[in-house]
Amino acid sequence: MKIKHIVYLLLFVGLGAFITYRIMANKDVGETPTKPGVEMSTTVTGMILRPQIFNDNISLSGTLEANEQIDLRSEVSGVVERINFKEGSEVSKGQVLLTINDIELQAQLSKVSTAQKLASENERRAKLLLEKQAISQEEYDIASADFQSASAESQLIAAQLSKTMVRAPFSGTIGLRSISEGTYVTPATPIAILVNRSQLKITFSIPEKYASQVSVGTQFSFTTSDSQGEHSAKIYAIEPEVEVATRTLKMRAIAENFEGKLFPGTYANVMLPLETVTDALLVPSEALIPVQNGKKIFISENGKAKEIDVQVGARTGSSVRVVSGLHAGDTILTYGVMALKDGSPVKINFDERELMNVE
Repeated sequence: MKIKHIVYLLLFVGLGAFITYRIMANKDVGETPTKPGVEMSTTVTGMILRPQIFNDNISLSGTLEANEQIDLRSEVSGVVERINFKEGSEVSKGQVLLTINDIELQAQLSKVSTAQKLASENERRAKLLLEKQAISQEEYDIASADFQSASAESQLIAAQLSKTMVRAPFSGTIGLRSISEGTYVTPATPIAILVNRSQLKITFSIPEKYASQVSVGTQFSFTTSDSQGEHSAKIYAIEPEVEVATRTLKMRAIAENFEGKLFPGTYANVMLPLETVTDALLVPSEALIPVQNGKKIFISENGKAKEIDVQVGARTGSSVRVVSGLHAGDTILTYGVMALKDGSPVKINFDERELMNVE
């Protein structure tokens, strides 16, 4: 029994010693080396602000339009006698696309031509008689007027005959036809669409505050949802006034479509360059803290955080241009700034990355 009691006693003493050791160790860990009333430094990430080249662009939405596009229609009514084009094919300017039955107009032309010949002969005879003073001037004038009227009527029928042939007003691609041979068409009957896609127009609008920064001849790039690469275009026309309802200025550019990969009606994402700044100050987006009246940022000054109100400009994918409030050489605090306040001691781990200029 004595041996059993001795074992229990040793276990109790050992457990007590272990508990005492842990209490003393935790007390040592909890002690701080700082003096009472001294605030601890906060470790944050920072970087030195350096000026760099920045292309100030704005992203806009536009629409691609055909350089030329019309709905083909006949100027006269009649039955389609012949269709001379294939749907989706390329046609040339002046090419006859279809003909309208002209048998009635041909008969009318024959009739008025005969009348014109008779009137011409009567006018010739009247002129000879007038020279011999066999008729009066009034009688000759009547014969001359009849001849001129017959000539005008003949020209009118000939003009109507020429309109029975529908020709391509410009070179381009013809679309799907809406008629067949034998269809009775009128000037209101759609035949097909003719589109010139060798060049495409891009129509878009910019906010009025940028109006003075864009002019005719400005070149820019754009992308479309159905095309992988970037394309270039040049502004050739600008509306002379701002739209009051939207406070925007409409403009139009032209783009070459040599490969025919661009289609009218598609969406275009326009990247319009406004200016190139050679000494721009760019800060990471996460360094900016929203406040009621704008944005603020922390810089390090004499080992302490200093709160600075800033004005920002254009943005890129990961950075923001600061237009006022900061200076080149300032040490800005980028990460771990949400818990800071003005005058807080800081310890900085410098981030030496260079912010990329993104067009």
